[in-house]
Amino acid sequence: MSHSASAPTTHSPSTKTDQQVAFYDVDGTLVKVNVVHSYAYYVLNHHSIRRKVSGFAKLLASIPAYVATDYYSRKVFNEWFYRNYEGFSEDRLIVVGQEIFEKIIRPSMFPGTIDLIKRSKDAGIKQVLVTGALDVVTRPLAEYLGVDDFGANRLEIVDGHATGRLVGPLLAGPNKSQWIRDYARMHDLNLDICWAYADSFSDLPMLSMVGRPCAVNPDFKLRAAARDFNWPVLSLGHQD
Repeated sequence: MSHSASAPTTHSPSTKTDQQVAFYDVDGTLVKVNVVHSYAYYVLNHHSIRRKVSGFAKLLASIPAYVATDYYSRKVFNEWFYRNYEGFSEDRLIVVGQEIFEKIIRPSMFPGTIDLIKRSKDAGIKQVLVTGALDVVTRPLAEYLGVDDFGANRLEIVDGHATGRLVGPLLAGPNKSQWIRDYARMHDLNLDICWAYADSFSDLPMLSMVGRPCAVNPDFKLRAAARDFNWPVLSLGHQD
């Protein structure tokens, strides 16, 4: 499995292949949890009691502002939210990222996720995750699902610690569509025969990039758009 968190390298145009690719959003599409749940776990498992208490209190107080910012712009939300990781050590991010997958992400996977990906793989379709989550929590998920590749956000690391800034390209909302376009150019893909799965109206540009979009567990606005465009709508089910 490869990892394409950074921008795919482009090259001269050539004949497009007949390889189909399925691009998946993750949070809300394949799993019930999101980036806030992951950060909460990092904070609550911090070795410093002071950092644990102050970090969680700050998170709780900021949730209304995060919700409003996310509604306004997924890109702005990501740039602001990931500043919370300033000072976290790289080693700790990786180790706890694995714990987050085991204790938070895997138990929150929608019941139909594995079957959806298996049926797609059995049809010879390449599997790629495209998520605004961090690479350190996405990698174990990608390995567990057996996907071929993934794109995720990466924190800038200086002297072994996160600065709170993201290394481009930032993956959020409309930016995912540009990442998919670059990925398709690098791999000579014909996006008209590719698939995309997402749950949020903010991912409408991502879904519009491909010839075979599918709304999964869609929010109200995406469900309405899917109805207007005659896109299929899937429900992968919800955990109790």
